[in-house]
Amino acid sequence: MSQIVIFASGSGTNAEAIIRYFSNKQVHVSAVFCNNPQAGVIAKAQALGVAVELFDKSQLTDGDVLQRLHNYQPDIIVLAGFLWMFPPSILQVYPKVVNIHPALLPKFGGKGMYGNHVHQAVLDAGESVTGITIHYVNEHYDEGAIIAQFETSIVDCVTATCIAAKVHDLEQEHFPKVIEQLLTTNL
Repeated sequence: MSQIVIFASGSGTNAEAIIRYFSNKQVHVSAVFCNNPQAGVIAKAQALGVAVELFDKSQLTDGDVLQRLHNYQPDIIVLAGFLWMFPPSILQVYPKVVNIHPALLPKFGGKGMYGNHVHQAVLDAGESVTGITIHYVNEHYDEGAIIAQFETSIVDCVTATCIAAKVHDLEQEHFPKVIEQLLTTNL
């Protein structure tokens, strides 16, 4: 059985969708690692019977999180709204780390470009389409190899909230399926 570990910092809607998607498959979400003790993802994961590992910045970089990851032996690590730079020390041991970005990279990526910051930037730029990018994680924000992109028209959106809703729908629909493809095809 394949093992997934999710890293998240926020409300946990993508983490919840992934956990639910794999609940009746030969894939198990073993744990959610979270750097925010007030994050909504904690209650969502616990309600679905998934272990939660809380950590701080020093534990992420000093080897503590890496040691805890060994307990779960993940086949893939999924960043689902995780806002910190992922450390190279973990990438060296677990190179199959994927992230979802709420825009069509390489546009609107990089440090500080997350959540509503991205949606507002897309709106301000007058874009007619946006979407999601699922990509591998490397030592730079949003610069890993692109795995898949899905787009949606935003010509009818006049607010960042409207854009966020359309992007969220894409995330919920496509992120779990792409993770499943990665696990079954060993890309």
